[in-house]
Amino acid sequence: MPRDAKFDVLFEPVRIGPKTARNRFYQVPHCNGMGRTFPSSMAAMRGVKAEGGWAVVSTEQIDIHPTGDITPATEGRLWSDQDIPYLARMVDAVHEHGSLALIELVHNGKWAANLYSREIPLFPTHMPVVMHNAPVQARAMDKADIRAYRRWHLDAARRAVAAGFDIVCCYAGHNLSLAGHFMLRRYNFRTDEYGGKLENRVRLFRELIQEAKDAIGDRTAIVARFAVDEMRGADGMEWDKEGREIVEMLAELPDLWDVNVAEWDNDSVTSRFGEEGSQEPFIRFVKTVTTKPVVGVGRYTTPDRMVSLIRSGVLDMIGAARPSIADPFLPRKIEEGRIADIRECIGCNICVGWDTSMAPMRCTQNPTKGEEWRRGWHPERIPAKSDEGAVLVVGAGPAGLEAALAAAQRGYRVTLAEAAEELGGRVRRESRLPGLNAWGRVRDYRVWQLSQMSHVEVFRASAMTAEQVLEFGARHVAIATGATWRRDGYGRAHQAPIPGTDLACVLTPDDVMDGWRPKGSVLVYDDDHYYMGGVIAELLAKEGFKVALATPESRVSIWTQHTLEQHRIQARLLGLGVEIVVTHRLTEIRAGAVSLACTYTGRPRELQADAVVMVTARLPVDALYQDLAADPNRLAAAGIAALRRIGDCHGPATIAAAVYEGHRFARELGEVLPDVPFRRELTGLSRDFRLP
Repeated sequence: MPRDAKFDVLFEPVRIGPKTARNRFYQVPHCNGMGRTFPSSMAAMRGVKAEGGWAVVSTEQIDIHPTGDITPATEGRLWSDQDIPYLARMVDAVHEHGSLALIELVHNGKWAANLYSREIPLFPTHMPVVMHNAPVQARAMDKADIRAYRRWHLDAARRAVAAGFDIVCCYAGHNLSLAGHFMLRRYNFRTDEYGGKLENRVRLFRELIQEAKDAIGDRTAIVARFAVDEMRGADGMEWDKEGREIVEMLAELPDLWDVNVAEWDNDSVTSRFGEEGSQEPFIRFVKTVTTKPVVGVGRYTTPDRMVSLIRSGVLDMIGAARPSIADPFLPRKIEEGRIADIRECIGCNICVGWDTSMAPMRCTQNPTKGEEWRRGWHPERIPAKSDEGAVLVVGAGPAGLEAALAAAQRGYRVTLAEAAEELGGRVRRESRLPGLNAWGRVRDYRVWQLSQMSHVEVFRASAMTAEQVLEFGARHVAIATGATWRRDGYGRAHQAPIPGTDLACVLTPDDVMDGWRPKGSVLVYDDDHYYMGGVIAELLAKEGFKVALATPESRVSIWTQHTLEQHRIQARLLGLGVEIVVTHRLTEIRAGAVSLACTYTGRPRELQADAVVMVTARLPVDALYQDLAADPNRLAAAGIAALRRIGDCHGPATIAAAVYEGHRFARELGEVLPDVPFRRELTGLSRDFRLP
């Protein structure tokens, strides 16, 4: 259908120096866990975004010199001409669809431990490096170092032109950039022309931008990416003080301003702790002090909000990282009037979590993310069905919903049976927990899409037995019956039941989500280490319970450091009065009390608790699958050619993993796969090999 005329403004071209973006959609630089390590995966992922309508498609950060080596992180690299070909592959993929390709040039300063290059890190002043708390210290740059750094940056800019990039981004954001570090008073104690007053501290950033403009600005646009506020108050950059002054100083120098807040956990705050558009109060001033185009981010998924930002003069272009991951075709869907088809980002930061784990990213909403080249999966196209058999999916959680949707998109006749009255499985339940409301988009998007398909039947309150599955007549069957939380304490720190877990006072997250509540004080025991332990403790504390949270780890919900929210979770619990007991294992549960032991010394500790919520591990609900799989002859007699368990029924994990498994089931229907079911990119062996 044609798009609503009110969205026309989003598709106006924008002039960026010597280049013109075809619309106002700008995929800002974002990490992805692929980079130089999996370059074809990275290039295909970026190319799909260009196909989806993003007028500007950016790289991740691209390191410019061995003194800025952030191994083991899998970012980009442009140290020499040797790095040009793989970046050119990304440029070609972006240009194929008429978009502009942007490269973000970076030297990470104190974040670069140089574990591979073994160079001494560089910084405005002497300071230990931050990455991994490595026993390495950066040295203060002298004038020769600064001149060398400027030359490295300019050399990288020239190489970017050779690779075909349309836009070069000079980076001073997220507390990750050497140029940005020079601006900050808490780092820069220099007494030369690069230290002291603000004009001096900004000098290096000005020089990088000016030198790039002088050398390549006639044919390549130059962007300034700058964090105007660090959300540290007077201890850091503040938008209404030095942040504003810096933009005013350099207002007309770059061809575009890409503005945000620092650090990364503030810029990419999860939906649990930040609403859509949370950065607007900090960046709103920028267009009042420059005539150049301005782009900003805010996890925007609502077209009306985007139009408002343009009409009200806050932004010229809508920047996005996570929304472009969740739906690479977001711009095209708006352009084509398909607003309801947008897969909205849920702000869970699983994409970030896999990048910070040094692995290719994935996405909860978009199961094809990272698989564009590796498996040849496209987010909007899927092969037609390979046979005329019907598909039965048992269970309408995230895996079942995605399996049903993707199979239906292939053209299969699909039946989805759900034991509960409501669809959504764990997503339905967990999205009702504090701060997780946006996660319901995983269910809502898929339920809506299925409701528009005439060849899909959905049956609620329809638990199925093995006999009913066999009698149904489906050729392809997916069992997506989920998992339940264990009550016995078995998990990472315990490989045997914890004494006392058979008492009535022991609950699980499932019990709490079902409405059961403890009596008296409660201990949440977290050996899971993702979000569930913290969110259950938050829920009960907000309901007025006296809550303690114990964990064998050194911090609450420790894995959420990968999703950039661990510190916020711990701060929230402390603010709610939750007693936190770290580095302690639960050893026994008794009436009114529990016994804990230090994970290092074994020293015992007693804690009052009238009830315990066990957050340790989950067990697949796979009895139906096991019953069916036990007799292959019975399956064959019923005409079932493929029986698969998927999602948490197969292996309890994240919601993203469940969605991926559902999608994979549908993609692989009728396929015979090799032992390694995806393409790999192997490093080419050097021809210059000889023993020392």
